[in-house]
Amino acid sequence: MSGSDRLTNDQSRVAAIYARVSPERQRQEQTIASQTAALRELAEQRGLVVPDEFVFEDDGFSGANLQRPALEQLRDRAFDGCFEVVLCHAPDRLARRYAYQALLLEELARGGIEVVFAKEPERSGCPEDELLRQFQGMIAEYERAQIAERCRRGKLHRARAGAVSVLSNAPYGYRYVKRTEHADAFYEIDEREAPIVREIFDRYVERRESIVQIGRALSEQGVPTRTGTPHWGSSTIWAILRNPAYIGQAAYGRRRMTGEPAKPMRLTRQRGRHSGRSAYEHVGPEHWLRIPVPALISEEQHALAEELLERNSRLSPRTHARHHCCKGSSSAASVATPTIAAPRAARPGTCTTTTAARALIASDAPRAGSAPLTLFASTRSMSRSGPRCSRCWRTRS
Repeated sequence: MSGSDRLTNDQSRVAAIYARVSPERQRQEQTIASQTAALRELAEQRGLVVPDEFVFEDDGFSGANLQRPALEQLRDRAFDGCFEVVLCHAPDRLARRYAYQALLLEELARGGIEVVFAKEPERSGCPEDELLRQFQGMIAEYERAQIAERCRRGKLHRARAGAVSVLSNAPYGYRYVKRTEHADAFYEIDEREAPIVREIFDRYVERRESIVQIGRALSEQGVPTRTGTPHWGSSTIWAILRNPAYIGQAAYGRRRMTGEPAKPMRLTRQRGRHSGRSAYEHVGPEHWLRIPVPALISEEQHALAEELLERNSRLSPRTHARHHCCKGSSSAASVATPTIAAPRAARPGTCTTTTAARALIASDAPRAGSAPLTLFASTRSMSRSGPRCSRCWRTRS
């Protein structure tokens, strides 16, 4: 075969580009664009063709796991045999852990796809080259763990010193003022949002409105949320009522990363994608670090809101047994001592009711000097004539 024929074959080879950055600073400096530009130059030098649809970029995703949108698309297209070469900046851009690097390289090699790293010399496939790659993968994994631990310890030290900069975005009702040469970062009260926070606590604590009613009222008034939308969801109201920052004690360390990938949301699953977020677990208040910030409400009002939230959660029908009408479970004994059971799938001719929760509400005496406390979540399954079935909406006798 002549030199011109070999050049024609090389130029006809189709390649894909994979680039990834994870830290916030790299996303701001747009280094992922520089990675892609350098890999395009490498493709031109090697005579490879890179269509735009074969440029896969994971902007802001960690290399500690394989659940990344662009990487998933790359692997899917590689399985379909759409290209012959994959260009990547370095092995740690493909994955931080050596085990994941080996898995991806083996998977691509089975499909006859060559992987070329820009920051790595040509490899001959000999045992020495494979040993070098293993060492580089282990060093990259060690560096990632070292950087993560240093960041964690540094943020913990600043949190103990009362620095607001360790917190994430300011909650609704505040503005985050960035650190300058002459002053540290701090929370500033937002005069437009602060009255809304006070109104939410007033409606929930004083007027005894439910979270759904509060969200509906704010939506009807056209009050914008932090994202600018006029729709107030129940989770948004719940998060405001639970946040201790409104009494001047912003909490650091309320959640802890577990190291496992987070469960994808329903919309993400419907689109056939995976979540790039990490799972977390909640930490008890006794382990929080309190950082002083300006207060918006009194401690007594926040404590009462916490009491109401805990009580409504305890008396919610979702936390108690659902009795089947066909089994005659409406006796006085079953109402007085409800049993906790896992939810079961509905069968033809069966229906459920929340008799147990209703009995608990009736037996719970209201707090002295306050309005009667009602279970907001139970209004759908109760009626004046008796408890309603949660499936067929018929009143049980």
